[in-house]
Amino acid sequence: MKIKLYILFLFTSSLFAQKVITAIDSTKKKIGAEFKLTLKTEVDTNTKVVFPNPKFIGNLEVIQSYKIDTIKKGSRHELIKQYGITQFDSGEYAIARLPIMINGKPVFSDSLNVEVKNVVVDTLKQKMYDIKDIAPEKAQSDWWKYVVGLLLLAAVGFVLYRYLKNRPKKEKPVVVEYKTPIEKATSLLQQLEQKELWQKGEVKPYYSELTDIARTYIEEEINIPAMESTTSELIEALRRASKQKKLKLSNETVINLEKVLKQADLVKFAKSKPLDFEIEEDKKRIANSIVTIHKSIPVVVEKNNELDLWNEQQKEKARLEQLRKEKNSKRAKIAGAIAAVLILTFGFFVITKGFAWTKDKILGNETRELAEGEWIFSEYGNPGIKLETPKVLQRVDVKKTRLFKEMQLFSYGKLTDDFYIGLGTFKFKQTTDIKQKPVENKVDLDKAVDEAITQLEKEGAANIFVKSEDFDTQKGIKGKRAYGTLMAKDGNSSEKRYYEILFFSQDDGLQKIMIAFKENDEFGKQITERVFNSVELKTTAQ
Repeated sequence: MKIKLYILFLFTSSLFAQKVITAIDSTKKKIGAEFKLTLKTEVDTNTKVVFPNPKFIGNLEVIQSYKIDTIKKGSRHELIKQYGITQFDSGEYAIARLPIMINGKPVFSDSLNVEVKNVVVDTLKQKMYDIKDIAPEKAQSDWWKYVVGLLLLAAVGFVLYRYLKNRPKKEKPVVVEYKTPIEKATSLLQQLEQKELWQKGEVKPYYSELTDIARTYIEEEINIPAMESTTSELIEALRRASKQKKLKLSNETVINLEKVLKQADLVKFAKSKPLDFEIEEDKKRIANSIVTIHKSIPVVVEKNNELDLWNEQQKEKARLEQLRKEKNSKRAKIAGAIAAVLILTFGFFVITKGFAWTKDKILGNETRELAEGEWIFSEYGNPGIKLETPKVLQRVDVKKTRLFKEMQLFSYGKLTDDFYIGLGTFKFKQTTDIKQKPVENKVDLDKAVDEAITQLEKEGAANIFVKSEDFDTQKGIKGKRAYGTLMAKDGNSSEKRYYEILFFSQDDGLQKIMIAFKENDEFGKQITERVFNSVELKTTAQ
């Protein structure tokens, strides 16, 4: 009796065990198409079921998680959950098992295999159509934008012109020119009194300027090195000069000058501080000494009128200064006009053509110039490749190898330049079997891709990301395409490049074309598309 009850318990437990049914709408679809994965389970009304919400199922991306459908079946419910999944690379993929939580316990779905296929376009069978005529552009009604833009640029140019014309000019410090040493000394004494240095307590600076005025006058008038002489040396030189030039200097004048100079030495070096009346007396002594020395100098009548000569010199200086000012003003106006024209021209092209076009035309853009320049259609290598390029490809010297019967390389630029094109043709040596018959060398294009990537690494490229796929040109030529990004190293710096390589195999030959340019360069993409679409292969039989 116990054995029967145990068997009955196992039977009922397996009967109500939770199960998940896994299904998919198709096991083969094209790249980017949606697979619909369906999970079903039947539970009691009180059972709590939680379906997962993943972003990826294995290597497949979940693009849509549909709502759960509920179907009543008496006292039980059937729950249906669907996922929309896809993949953008061709190949075979496994749909991993998914955990469904039923009353807190995981129940796993089944694993399925799917295949993602490439979209192959047979350009030989598909009907070709002529290129459509250029569609006329619809008339634009935003002409007023150009008018407003030109008016704004004109206003900016006018304001700039007025600013350059009326901006305050920096005034140079006025340099007073004195006709005679006595005039200079008298004027400097008046300026010194206007400063009121000693009244402000600056006695030392006052005596320093006072004696410098006297020394400068003596040096310029009598040609004595007064500024470099001590007080005793200056007084001795003055007495000697008085005798030589027969100056009518009294001993009292020389003594008064000596007193002031010695008083100044005490103030400057011994920190002496004379009284106010002493300072006034010293000022009078210096002024009287300068006047007395001037009167004592014999008058020499020159044949030429010095005053007239001085006046002529001043007039000539004034005339040259006026010419200089007029010349600078003219230059400023021309520079302002040129700047205004350049700003207006730049702004006009920015508004009408766009900033990118204007920048490329002014600063230059190599790939844009290549894309918009004159192209060349030519044939290279053996087996020959005919294609259209923006520049003629130059032959590259290569060393002979045992593997190749013939190898030819051509290129434009380097991998580190803004734009690079490389082309190579390789003809393998034929091997023979035991009966000495030639054996055809079939080229494995997948292996050729790997070898090309290895060669790029040897040439200094790093962080190479590569994808490969079958390739058909617009002219029905089949081959292999490898593409991706890499870091091109130039000295101590490196820059990211996008590259594409085409591989073609025929008879005992291999043909390869590579293009590389700065990532996100739209003109580089245009050039690549145009070059690859123009490819024509010349077979060894031709």
